[in-house]
Amino acid sequence: MATDSATVIHPLRLEGNLDQASRALWLVKWLLLIPHYIVLFFLWLTVGVFTFLAFFAILVTGRYPRALFDFNVGVLRWSWRVSFYGYGALGTDRYPPFSLRDDPSYPARLVLPRPERLSRGLVLVKWWLLAIPHYLVVGLFVGVGTYSTDSDLPWTPQVGLIGVLVLVAAVVLLFRRHYPAGIFDFVMGLHRWVYRLAAYVLLMTDRYPPFALDQGGTEPEPEPEHVDAASAAVTAEGEHDGARTKDWTLPKVLSAVAGSVALATSLALFAGGAALAVLDVSLEDDDEFLMSDTKVLTSSAAAITSENLDLGDGPESVLPDNILGETKLEVRSLTGRDLFVGVGPTEEVRRYLADVPHDIFVDLHDGKPVFRHQPGTVLPAPPQSEDFWDATASGSGRLDLTWKPSGGDWTFVVMNADTRPAVAVDASIGAKFPIIAVIGVSLFAAAAVCFLIGIILIAIPLVLLSRRRRT
Repeated sequence: MATDSATVIHPLRLEGNLDQASRALWLVKWLLLIPHYIVLFFLWLTVGVFTFLAFFAILVTGRYPRALFDFNVGVLRWSWRVSFYGYGALGTDRYPPFSLRDDPSYPARLVLPRPERLSRGLVLVKWWLLAIPHYLVVGLFVGVGTYSTDSDLPWTPQVGLIGVLVLVAAVVLLFRRHYPAGIFDFVMGLHRWVYRLAAYVLLMTDRYPPFALDQGGTEPEPEPEHVDAASAAVTAEGEHDGARTKDWTLPKVLSAVAGSVALATSLALFAGGAALAVLDVSLEDDDEFLMSDTKVLTSSAAAITSENLDLGDGPESVLPDNILGETKLEVRSLTGRDLFVGVGPTEEVRRYLADVPHDIFVDLHDGKPVFRHQPGTVLPAPPQSEDFWDATASGSGRLDLTWKPSGGDWTFVVMNADTRPAVAVDASIGAKFPIIAVIGVSLFAAAAVCFLIGIILIAIPLVLLSRRRRT
């Protein structure tokens, strides 16, 4: 069906001629299309970069740069051919070409002429604000997925109306060797809606997508008296826009794609560096330690200990100073009694607590501490009288045990200073990680290098195309 909006030619022309498709080839087209899916992933990454560049070009000059426009049209055209062959329509068994150019002999065609001028004001709002109603409708057509925190798979993809209709057509084709014409025409109308929205969101036209299903394999033609001069000129130019796309030769495409990958990598590296910087600032205490959340540790035994901390053999720490600096165990008594906190060689701690009832902190489960109980019948000697401790702190209030790790096996101990049972404390542990600053600076430096490489690789084909057109 065509609405009144179809009496004025839309700049984007989407067509598809239904071939007599094979009964069962569609069962393996997903496999045959894998090379296209891989290539299109990188091409669409480049489209995102080019659209970003075009946004500023339109904002300043009111024009969409020719080279960027031709590339993006070529990717739209490539995507439509893949969709028509694959599970967007199953309209042909002719394998789609690996090309940005228009191929008049292929059953699926997309034509979109470059407008001479674009609104510098609309470019600020049309791709997000004005397109919102269409996003809601097109989401039903293509399927977008649902998000839930109650599932092992938080993001669940949903099949859209196009997928359901094409599946019905595939089943009919399998058993009756006939593609229902009504379903094909309806699917074509849905795709026109989707691609018109895509052209609008990619800033390639100011013509607002009509809320209309223009069904059928070919675009509905308006009556001659309804065709204005501008529409006629646009249609004539659109018939030849593929001739300019051929300027995007394989080396130029590869350079643009490589540059876009470099820019995306630059963005990821910068985000990683920024995340480390935020983490470093938000979690550091006043003494520049990255501290864990405070947990309540309680035990009816005489002491609470950590599991063995294995830092390797030898007198030096297996972790260089620029990776792990000092560590800090921060505790506060919940009973008001004086505490003792210490860290010592694991074998010495085990000897000291032999036959002493104590609990070993094992893990956190749902945010709650899990202990392994070691039974015993005697109380330990006063911890201050032992000389094997590598670092200690004792007293009332908040205690900070600061320790520089070194090679060996180590165990932390928290107990009442008078060695009596029933230990209850708030505790958190942290450390200084000089490596965070090193990694952060390295990520920012790598991001800058990738950004520079990306700009150069993208600029090369754009400059060459610009010179070619001037000559």
